[in-house]
Amino acid sequence: MVSRSCVNILDLASGDFLDFPPTPKSLPRVMTVPGVISDLDGGESYDGDSDAPSSIYRERKIIVANLLPLHAQRDKEKIGGWSFSMDEDSLLLQMKDGFSSETEVIYVGCLKVDIDPSEQEEVAQKLLEDFGCVPTFLPPDLQKKFYHKFCKQQLWPLFHYMLPISPDHGERFNRSLWQAYVSANKIFADKVMEVINPEEDYVWVHDYHLMILPTFLRKRFNRVKLGFFLHSPFPSSEIYRTLPVRDEILKSMLNSDLIGFHTFDYARHFLSCCSRMLGLDYESKRGHIGLEYFGRTVYIKILPVGVHMGRLQSVLNLPSTHMKVKEIQEQLKGKKIIVGVDDMDIFKGISLKLLAMEQLLQQHTELQGQLVLVQIVKPARSTGKDVQEAKRETYTTAKRINETYGSPVYDPVILIDHQIPLYETIAYYCVAECCIVNAVRDGMNLVPYKYVVCRQGSPLVDEATNISSPSCRTSMLVVSEFIGCSPSLSGAIRVNPWDVDAVADALNVAITIPDAEKQLRHEKHYRYVSTHDVAYWARSFMQDLERACKDHFSKRCWGIGFGLGFRVVSLSPNFRKLSIDHIVSIYKRTNRRAIFLDYDGTIVPQTSMSKTPSPEVISILNNLCRDPKNIVFIVSGRGKDSLGEWFTPCEKLGVAAEHGYFIRWGTSSDWETCNLVADFDWKRIAEPVMQLYTETTDGSFIEFKESALVWHHQDADPDFGSCQAKELLDHLENVLANEPVVVKRGQHIVEVKPQGVSKGLVADKLISTMVSRGQAPDFVLCIGDDRSDEDMFETISTTVINPSLPAVPEIFACTVGQKPSKAKYYVDDTSDVVRMLKGLAAASNIKPTIHSPPVRVSFESAY
Repeated sequence: MVSRSCVNILDLASGDFLDFPPTPKSLPRVMTVPGVISDLDGGESYDGDSDAPSSIYRERKIIVANLLPLHAQRDKEKIGGWSFSMDEDSLLLQMKDGFSSETEVIYVGCLKVDIDPSEQEEVAQKLLEDFGCVPTFLPPDLQKKFYHKFCKQQLWPLFHYMLPISPDHGERFNRSLWQAYVSANKIFADKVMEVINPEEDYVWVHDYHLMILPTFLRKRFNRVKLGFFLHSPFPSSEIYRTLPVRDEILKSMLNSDLIGFHTFDYARHFLSCCSRMLGLDYESKRGHIGLEYFGRTVYIKILPVGVHMGRLQSVLNLPSTHMKVKEIQEQLKGKKIIVGVDDMDIFKGISLKLLAMEQLLQQHTELQGQLVLVQIVKPARSTGKDVQEAKRETYTTAKRINETYGSPVYDPVILIDHQIPLYETIAYYCVAECCIVNAVRDGMNLVPYKYVVCRQGSPLVDEATNISSPSCRTSMLVVSEFIGCSPSLSGAIRVNPWDVDAVADALNVAITIPDAEKQLRHEKHYRYVSTHDVAYWARSFMQDLERACKDHFSKRCWGIGFGLGFRVVSLSPNFRKLSIDHIVSIYKRTNRRAIFLDYDGTIVPQTSMSKTPSPEVISILNNLCRDPKNIVFIVSGRGKDSLGEWFTPCEKLGVAAEHGYFIRWGTSSDWETCNLVADFDWKRIAEPVMQLYTETTDGSFIEFKESALVWHHQDADPDFGSCQAKELLDHLENVLANEPVVVKRGQHIVEVKPQGVSKGLVADKLISTMVSRGQAPDFVLCIGDDRSDEDMFETISTTVINPSLPAVPEIFACTVGQKPSKAKYYVDDTSDVVRMLKGLAAASNIKPTIHSPPVRVSFESAY
């Protein structure tokens, strides 16, 4: 099955899945995290994509994950020698319940078995036709380096806060393994391209194995509708920043339209990394967190996954479950049962759990012979010294507890360390009075949710456990603070797994608490788990993804960057790069020109250590000023002293300092001040407040201007500086509410300045004065790079509707950098600005010996 739009795709490589009851389709309640996104940005596809999506198509979702939701085994009696079946316990399969019945779901991922290359084509065709699965076949060596080495021994430990401080504690970063990770992600992308209709299909990528897949897809289809969900924890910036390829992974994730996390902590860590390493700010709009990234809004969704109610209920109703419950009750008759279900790895805290059990038995001798911990240990997903060490410690501790507190007919700890069927696990859930999940770091652990559903029971289980009334249902949870489901279970006893004494006390409370309270806690948990199931999670995520992509065809977009630094710029259709040839040709045809230039970030790079204008800039500005048709102004927020000194060689250059509070028409003129402001008593109020925040924010400082005060925090900690800036803004607005000033927040600054003073006012008054003197401009150029320049862009753009103008002038509002702006044009950087000004100066063709006086405008009359 091939995409309807794949005729130009390069490198094209060669029914009913559910047997269990579906989860109800309706959204039964509103999540605490809203599920509706508005005011979103979009992008554009290329390489064969049409300008608008097709009007008739069957809705399709492409789910991409490391493993397909399939069981596979050798069967020589089957055609092709393989037998396949859907994995009913796979989250990827269960999430189908969140989609409409008309939705076609395509899965892309690897199989759990190795398929001989000679069989791969036949198997791929069978899986696509019978199961809607597109297998990704990785060569064995690549699979080992990609999954077992880079994913499981580098990414996975790091995301769980384990640093490779020494060779004995984790694998050091290996560039060849990173290359294998990149290559594997590229193969996954190629498989997606085989089946995708990029104008219509939605792609949902899952987990840390495929974090750079979004870049490959976005590079091929600029307007791909792409969501990503991370099922593991995302570490704090202090941990994540140790990864040598940290920027590549962050930028790749940001090529998604929607990024999902289980908890706010994980999302907060990701946003902090984006702020600290990429300099990106985020904001919450009506409850939705968004990152502006080259004109695109990348939205962040916080929504924990749930369980499949239908699957659990179907197993609860099995006769085998009923029989196993009776068997366990007979085996452990009269005992209080605590259950734990964990993978065998170093982060699940199994040994810490056993130590807490040992402590509990030691401190409460009355529980000896009465309490049993059933620990079900699932096979490890990776190999290594750490796993072997965890297994050895687990078995040693369990043996010691049983020898110390056990008897020939009683083992306090029952270790089940082999694969058991689901019904058997559920049977243990049903009979356990308490469930403990003691992981020291985990993503979204669903064991507590499953336990709660199983304790709700079923007719067969109720019969086996002698429960006659729904009001008799109880459950108790002891959960680690460091797992993803902990925030959702407000009735659970939360513990620090490292504090063995506290865990032991929590277990004692859990088994001795009155039944009435156990019932209340159980009811609270069951209400949450049953209404926030896997279908709710999938449906809510996909609804947000659809809304995040709804404007994809309303903007122009193009790709920039190389390799994993690739990103898509998505901006207004009317926003385009300013061509030097275009502006020069119009410049030559005009006779009265007004040119407004910002300074920092426009003609001098923001990153430049020296802010003094170069000799080349001085020469270009002089050539422009010598043309009698031109009025040229530097309009800056800088103080007049530095600007006046730097531009002394430019005799005819106008300079507006401090956003227009001071103005000078040339070196022969005096500085004139705006007559809108006469009182600066407000400084005595604002300065102590700013000083307070400066003292408490390392790296911040106050800039004292004659007309303004500016608090800078670019050298402070990004998160703390931003937090302090928000607080300072609110503080200043309160104390200066009755003063004639405005308080504004800019890029790493909070500024207090007089009302009515802005760069836009400078441009407006200058153009108005030219009009009043019969010298209305027929060419206006304004270039800037930050928020304060947006006032100028807006001002000159409104001049076209001024009825006093004899003709509509040629307007060129131009921002530096490809970003959302009120300007209609952009240039890439300061080098482009200098080249453009150089081209305009050459077009004037004015010899240095010519001294034509510029149009003289009185500053007082302008205001």
